[in-house]
Amino acid sequence: MNAVAAEEPWLHVVGIGEDGMDGLLPATRAVVEAAEIIFGGERHHELAGAVGAERVAWPSPFDALIEKLESYKGRRVVVLATGDPLWFSVGARIGRAIPASEVVYHPQVSAFQLASARMGWSLADVETLTVHGRPVEQMIAFIQPQARLLILTTGSETPGQIARFLTERGFGQSPMTVLANMGGEEEARFDGVAEDWDHEVPAFNTLAVDCVAAPDAALIPRVPGLDDSLFVSDGTMTKRELRAATLAKLMPMRGALLWDIGTGSGSVAIEWMRAARYAGAIGIEPRADRRAMAAANALALGTPRLRLVEGEAPAALDGLPAPDAIFVGGGLSAEVFEAAWSALRPLGRLVANAVTLESEAALIALHAAHGGDLVRISVARAAPVGRLTGWKPAMPVMQWSLIKR
Repeated sequence: MNAVAAEEPWLHVVGIGEDGMDGLLPATRAVVEAAEIIFGGERHHELAGAVGAERVAWPSPFDALIEKLESYKGRRVVVLATGDPLWFSVGARIGRAIPASEVVYHPQVSAFQLASARMGWSLADVETLTVHGRPVEQMIAFIQPQARLLILTTGSETPGQIARFLTERGFGQSPMTVLANMGGEEEARFDGVAEDWDHEVPAFNTLAVDCVAAPDAALIPRVPGLDDSLFVSDGTMTKRELRAATLAKLMPMRGALLWDIGTGSGSVAIEWMRAARYAGAIGIEPRADRRAMAAANALALGTPRLRLVEGEAPAALDGLPAPDAIFVGGGLSAEVFEAAWSALRPLGRLVANAVTLESEAALIALHAAHGGDLVRISVARAAPVGRLTGWKPAMPVMQWSLIKR
């Protein structure tokens, strides 16, 4: 039997820098010069100079890009991107939709590589982030003592916003450097510290931050178990120690999706998203006041992409994307379990906590029917007893967890 022949490449995705066509390898330059159709932003078309191809601007909305590209299949098509097209750039979007056998990528030196060289930082030792076209607040999760951050910004206002985030969290003495138009004739550098930042910078820039913590800085690690005081709550949240144990069983992983059923203040969903790059979460919560608290907590703790859904399970679960993990903070019924379990992806994790006798009975019955691990967790805190100190126990919690095999 003959193998089906792969499609010949018809699309070239070319990284271009501030030095334009002169900075391309000869073979890559020949590809651009021979193109019939060139896609790109206004800046990319200017960098490509007087190439005689038909120029096409980015579509609006941008999600129409793939359909637009494929309408030119059979012709010589080039997409221009800044720097490395597969590093926080359009190449990743193209690669998810068009088979690799049909695309040739031509990387250029990335903004991260240029910035690390300008700063003298080892690229392996920094966090590389983008807030370009995304909520700026998502960088908050990476503010840590001694961390070095390289950030692709949204525009000229972004460094000031990030300076404010740093200052509010006790990192106001952090040196900041804006690098603009790197590799071009108009390259510029702006240095300062977060608490005094007042530079007006070009819109197209990359920000370097060397995080320096004051003695009273907020310590907000990305491992689960944040202090309860960091969350706005009406008191019904999953508390710190139990939350850490719950996240350990949920197992946050890169790009994975969590359903947080009865999300309350959103503490479990937020810590899930902080614990793994690109992890997503959907919080299902019937009360508007608690959804508002969860949204505020997500913004303050660097997970602004938390999606909140009004309603109660199981009805509110209909139509949601399939999750990799599910957490139920209380009141798991057989009906909710069946709906959640059927939606859970293979190797998905389900964790449910119970504090009342009635909900404990439900977990015991589900454990008997489906297996998994059943544990009881007790936490006590030191508290004054007259002039002395004793242990004040919290309500014990039964936790059921299992993996879908």
